[in-house]
Amino acid sequence: MTKPVFRFAPSPNGRLHLGHAYSALLNADFARRFDGRLLLRIEDIDTTRCRPAFEAAIYEDLAWLGLRWEEPVRRQSEHFDEYRAAFRRLQGRGAVYPCFCSRKDIAAAIACREAEGGQPWPRDPDGAPLYPGTCRLLPAGEAERRIAAGEPHAWRLTMAELQTLWPGPYSYGRFDRDGLEERVAADPWRWGDAAIVRKDTPTSYHLSVVVDDALQGVTHVVRGQDLEAATDLHVLLQTLLGLPTPLYHHHGLVLDPEGDKLAKSRQSQSLAELRAAGAAPQDIRQRLGF
Repeated sequence: MTKPVFRFAPSPNGRLHLGHAYSALLNADFARRFDGRLLLRIEDIDTTRCRPAFEAAIYEDLAWLGLRWEEPVRRQSEHFDEYRAAFRRLQGRGAVYPCFCSRKDIAAAIACREAEGGQPWPRDPDGAPLYPGTCRLLPAGEAERRIAAGEPHAWRLTMAELQTLWPGPYSYGRFDRDGLEERVAADPWRWGDAAIVRKDTPTSYHLSVVVDDALQGVTHVVRGQDLEAATDLHVLLQTLLGLPTPLYHHHGLVLDPEGDKLAKSRQSQSLAELRAAGAAPQDIRQRLGF
């Protein structure tokens, strides 16, 4: 019988904090209780923010917590060709179109439409305004000319067409701490024409994560509730690419005293800082309920 496969997949763009520790320990706990395997993946597609020093610190922090994982560690920056191949499959299905808009262009288009319509523009589950479709109807010749000229561009999903050709319904399996499973309805259309290839790199979080999970044989994805809505989009991509859909568990987030989730961008206290202040691994485990 094939063992279940879990993975912890941090980005090396800062030091790990208690939220990362909780997710890593929970993955390890599930792997132990389900007699599964634990993988570590370094999600470093953002080559401008990710640093080798932060990657080294990830290994140090996780080892300090007493975690062990299988080798070799998959580093996303070494697999851009695989993400390009997945993108070409989407392109072959007519599932994407190029987008040349800057954030400023998108904001201006939305402000104009809000002024005309007199109501707020719809937003995606993360709170970002849905893309207004500016480039969706560009003549093919114009788009090809701008690409050939080297104009920076992203690639977006053609959601209106996909909803007609691949209407679903979509769902995925969710499991709890006891391993009990249930089906959950997925609504990828609420994401609008999501960008699945960025201007500055040949992939995106959404595309690379579904490719990685499939190639690594991940059967159980354990990650924070802040990524739960993204699962709807991932299920659609898995369907379009002919990839398996893992089971998912989205855990609660570790919050700061003000009730906000911990984040590198807010300089939340890191594991390294806690260690320097005298914390021991067992202190962190007990604090997080392990």
